[in-house]
Amino acid sequence: MAAVLAFRVVAGLAAAALTAVLLEHYGLAGQTSQLPQPRVPRRPHPAPGPGATNIFWGLQISDIHLSRFQDPGRAVDLEKFCSETVDIIQPALVLATGDLTDAKTKHLWGSRQQEVEWQTYHSILKKTRVMEKTKWLDIKGNHDTFNLPSLESVENYYRKYSAIRRDGSFHHVHSTPFGNYSFISVDATVYPGPKRPYNFFGILDEKRMEELLLLAKESSQSNHSIWFGHYTTSTILSPSPGIRSIMSSATAYFCGHLHTLGGLMPVLHTRHFQGTLELEVGDWKNNRRYRIFAFDHDLFSFADLIFGEWPVVLITNPKSLLYSCPKHEPLEKLLQSTHIRILAFSLSSITSVTVNIDGVHLGQAVHSSGPIFTLKWNPRNYSDSTHNIEVIVQDSAGRSKSVHHIFSLQEDSQLRFDLLASFVLLTDHCTVVRVLFVMIVLIQLSILIIFRHRGYLELKGPPGFLNLTSFSLHVLSKINIFYYSVLLLTLYTVLGPWFFGEITEGKMGCCFSFGIFVDGHFLQGSVTFMVGLLQLVFFNIPMMAYLCWSLLQRCFGHNFKSHLHQGKYLKIIPVHLLMLLLYIWQIYSCYFLHMTYGTLAFFFSPLRTWLTLLTPLLIYRVWTLNSKELGTFTTQLKSHLSS
Repeated sequence: MAAVLAFRVVAGLAAAALTAVLLEHYGLAGQTSQLPQPRVPRRPHPAPGPGATNIFWGLQISDIHLSRFQDPGRAVDLEKFCSETVDIIQPALVLATGDLTDAKTKHLWGSRQQEVEWQTYHSILKKTRVMEKTKWLDIKGNHDTFNLPSLESVENYYRKYSAIRRDGSFHHVHSTPFGNYSFISVDATVYPGPKRPYNFFGILDEKRMEELLLLAKESSQSNHSIWFGHYTTSTILSPSPGIRSIMSSATAYFCGHLHTLGGLMPVLHTRHFQGTLELEVGDWKNNRRYRIFAFDHDLFSFADLIFGEWPVVLITNPKSLLYSCPKHEPLEKLLQSTHIRILAFSLSSITSVTVNIDGVHLGQAVHSSGPIFTLKWNPRNYSDSTHNIEVIVQDSAGRSKSVHHIFSLQEDSQLRFDLLASFVLLTDHCTVVRVLFVMIVLIQLSILIIFRHRGYLELKGPPGFLNLTSFSLHVLSKINIFYYSVLLLTLYTVLGPWFFGEITEGKMGCCFSFGIFVDGHFLQGSVTFMVGLLQLVFFNIPMMAYLCWSLLQRCFGHNFKSHLHQGKYLKIIPVHLLMLLLYIWQIYSCYFLHMTYGTLAFFFSPLRTWLTLLTPLLIYRVWTLNSKELGTFTTQLKSHLSS
């Protein structure tokens, strides 16, 4: 009864914690902290018509990963992008949202800032003169701070070779005759910058949050503000009220970092509870993705593109219903507009722009100016329900591109974003992993302590899985060497230093589950909790289960040789093979630690190297345990089986 009660209590706490996380991070719980003030009313502007005014556009590129050792095509294509693509599209500005360089060693395990990668990036900007053609706003990603001891380090090549050349968040104002547009960068990179893999999450401390709040207030006079950063908000650790609340005045937040989850999620877009769109763009590294965005009469639109595919087409009016922002955009202009408006770019001249709505041919858009094409329409013909607009663009070289989206002129219409994409972008993954890590530890400790302190275990009913499992836990918890070994391993995983070594170049430190101490700094835990969770699930708990199973075999009267000759090979061999595979995984983790953090970390790693050496000794002790120490348990089990 005590075990059942404890399990219910722990399960209830776990459910409550997970519910709180979901309520907070999916926006069901209200925010009480001070937020940026609402944007001031905009000056009245005409609705979208046939003219070429009240519009500008820009580009975003992310996760370039210029590498000294891998895929020279990244640099070749980037140079072509900065010359050919930028020359044709002529953006007002380009946002390069982090991971400009790869910063890995030749074998790809280790990490360090490679100056030649930064020199390659800088030479491309200089050679193509892209900074003379447009405003190039580049920011750092986690790879750009791999193995970086401090901002003042000579290896902080961002200061020397980037276009911006200054650390921290900043506010750029794009001024036009029809208003100002704010572009606010979010620098959440970690300092000191640990080597991989403990440099994946971004961190914003109180000081950085205050700076961002000031930038948000500065942008209140702008028509719109776009925030851009490397990390998705789900991979940024920030104090209350949280980064999403600080950027709530933004129309959209542009980011990268997740590389579309290796292609599993080619579209990672969602909307914050406060109304801001979060739009992750695919990586340049492997997929050569980039984005075009536009503000047309203060209506925001964008399209995610693949480098080298032409024509490039963006429908700016009517805009997509999915990405409509009633809080930030004058959506009433859709109904007041007189023309459908399209941006079309290609290597060759555009020959035709065909417009269909709901499968019905509406006409050919005419060239207005530059890349702008327009077609007169009566929006009141489409004031009911939702409609699908399709635009087909052809150029003189025979290239063709078709784009479409759903639009609506009704104020109360809305479409929902993909649930999985919203989960990826809106969930605070670090908090979830922390909760899971703590709950698993509590459950394991509760089971050990309860079985340790409960009295005689009375076996009832047939010797099924639950009875035998309960009995094996009873045996393990009553034998000191195994009880204290498992107990101390669990506690050490939570509290003890995992390894001591060179966290950044020339700087020693210690890694714990709850964070990293290095050179007088404390970096709060993020990836460490994920690694700890993997350690629990793929080694600590399986080893505890294997010890219980082995002790059960001993209580049946077997030693290591005799238990192999029971004839139950299909039940016995898989258990040993599974434990062997998990042990190999533990050995691999030692090798990974050596390759990423060096020889010192390898030798001074209780959770990796030392545990790997001690595990065979503990297993050997199980199978060589004196049968007298198991006498009471063996007698009890045989008595139960005979009855």
